[in-house]
Amino acid sequence: MRVVSVLAALLTLSACATGYHSSGFTGGFSETQLSEDVFTVTFKGNGYTSSERASDFALLRCAEVAEQHGFPFFAIVDAQAGSSLSTYTTPTTTSGSATVVGNTVYATTTTYGGQTYVISKPSAHNTIVGFKEKPTGFSYESSFIVRSLKAKYGITS
Repeated sequence: MRVVSVLAALLTLSACATGYHSSGFTGGFSETQLSEDVFTVTFKGNGYTSSERASDFALLRCAEVAEQHGFPFFAIVDAQAGSSLSTYTTPTTTSGSATVVGNTVYATTTTYGGQTYVISKPSAHNTIVGFKEKPTGFSYESSFIVRSLKAKYGITS
């Protein structure tokens, strides 16, 4: 019974896509500053997170990091997306019943469970360079990305 309670609690915690927050038990973002204007940003989702959501949240965090460090523009110089796979097999339970009619016993058994589920957890990793002024070539405008992606996902903070 204790195992069932623990599994139910874990399923409840992971029943929705990873939200936009710093890295924790259900995933999230993290960043590392590599130099004054270079940062790596990673977003890891759970099994309910789409690849698009993981990529968008990594891009959103890139824009926020650029803004927080005084860079109104940034460019992605390296991007990687992927996923980790894991499996979960439900426990197998067998139940039975028997009926006696005269000298004959009729028995039935039923087996439940034993299904294996493959869980894909997407991630996105970007290395960015921040710019004080709009560079030549392609770049993102930090504040526009923040407004756009927060509106897309209904993020108010």
